[in-house]
Amino acid sequence: MNDAARPVRHVLILGGTTEARRLAGLLVPDPSLRVTSSLAGRVAAPRLPAGEVRIGGFGGPEGLARWLRAHAVDALIDATHPFADTISGNAARAAVTAHVPLLALRRPGWVPGPGDTWHQVTSLDEAAAALPALGSRIFLTTGRMGLAHFAHLTDLWFLVRSVDAPEPPFPPRMEVLLDRGPFTVEGERALLREHHIDVVVTKDSGAAATAAKLTAAREAGLPVVVVQRPPVPEGVPVAADPEGAVEWLRGILSGAGSD
Repeated sequence: MNDAARPVRHVLILGGTTEARRLAGLLVPDPSLRVTSSLAGRVAAPRLPAGEVRIGGFGGPEGLARWLRAHAVDALIDATHPFADTISGNAARAAVTAHVPLLALRRPGWVPGPGDTWHQVTSLDEAAAALPALGSRIFLTTGRMGLAHFAHLTDLWFLVRSVDAPEPPFPPRMEVLLDRGPFTVEGERALLREHHIDVVVTKDSGAAATAAKLTAAREAGLPVVVVQRPPVPEGVPVAADPEGAVEWLRGILSGAGSD
């Protein structure tokens, strides 16, 4: 991809994750590439990647398809959060409409190990339904956007950790901890002890940055309610890390250049 004779290829990264920032950092130094990262704009002070950055939505799959065509995008990489299923679905439909190759960059999910007591569910509603039978002091780490699913649990107490302050509706008995990973096992141990937590709730977001709570919960013998991630849209290839995404991109652009 470093051949100066080749035309500059435009790559759009749907970002907002650590992997998306790493991928942009790998691609931006290549002079044969123009790299644009798109952020949803839901975090007040996001960590910006290298290269060009746009913030905000596209207006559904049709709007994204128009953007891909208008900006002559040669490859689209969906490196959004594993639970951002709406934008992933929009990306899949837009890529087909605009005839742009699409890859999903997805970090591997967590796997329970010896000593883990996991209750795997498929939605936040299922997670909420499971809680009354498991404990009364909940460490909720599913993000501020889904708190409405737990608002009816008036008898439970929640420690909610998020990057930005949540907005109602949310549980009436709640303490908010504004923080951003990565987190340490030592810090998570102290958090569980200090707040007398007896249940942890998390999404299977994968990655090491937020996995320390799982180790701390295992050591304390606490149950963990794990919301399983939605599947990648059918037919979309997947890379497990930024290096795999770079390899896919090289193959795509080499094929495009030989037409």
